[in-house]
Amino acid sequence: MLENINLKKKLSREASKAILPPLQQRLNDLEKACWDQQVPTMIVFEGWDAAGKGTTISALTQRLDPRGFKLYPITSPRTYEQQRPWLWRFWLKVPNRGEMVIFDKSWYGRVLEERVEKTIPEKAWRQAYRDIVEFERMLADDGATILKFFLHISKKEQKERFRAIQADPLEAWRVTPDDWSRHKKYDEYLAATEEMLELTESEFAPWTIVEATSKWHARAKVFETLIAAIERRLGANAPPRVQLADANTKDADLRAAMESLGEGGL
Repeated sequence: MLENINLKKKLSREASKAILPPLQQRLNDLEKACWDQQVPTMIVFEGWDAAGKGTTISALTQRLDPRGFKLYPITSPRTYEQQRPWLWRFWLKVPNRGEMVIFDKSWYGRVLEERVEKTIPEKAWRQAYRDIVEFERMLADDGATILKFFLHISKKEQKERFRAIQADPLEAWRVTPDDWSRHKKYDEYLAATEEMLELTESEFAPWTIVEATSKWHARAKVFETLIAAIERRLGANAPPRVQLADANTKDADLRAAMESLGEGGL
């Protein structure tokens, strides 16, 4: 499946600069509409190390009202969390009515890293598939909009990005021995990912594979997919779209105001 994805899709930086501000403004408008309509939204980001999850999330949240969303970077479960049902820590992070929650990695670590690194028994990660589908179905039935993104890059691209990061003295710390260890197991992770996508794809919590060789293309695709899904969920309650020229003017005014503040304002 993933081997057939066209990873050569690109978007120029100049084109991204033109289309990104209106998309950010549209998402901001939809965030407010979801808050007013009490529609919770869950956005899940999975993908390869160095695929750009962090920078994509940064672009996604740049114009959102911080009162209306929460961001959860997910790491390995702590000791006390291991003493409870494995989804317990994620239930604590589901969105309130009208709230947007973004997961930088998620419960899918159970069937990816924990599976490949053999930190849990095979019976546990196989059972996790059913647990995940039931978890997402329950949230969707309760009214949540669920979107899941997998940022995909090739093994060669990942290696080049690791080396580029390590070449920068200020950024080298970001690449760890564990990252290189997972890189060597790329094919194992690929097999686990394809099974994950197949067994957890659903109408109520669909996966979107994002071709992430070009970060500009990746950001645009995430925005467009998310906006379309929320608009469908809101239906007639979705706010009208602002004309592109109006959005660009509004963005230019905002940038000018921010620049004036940086030049000795408040």
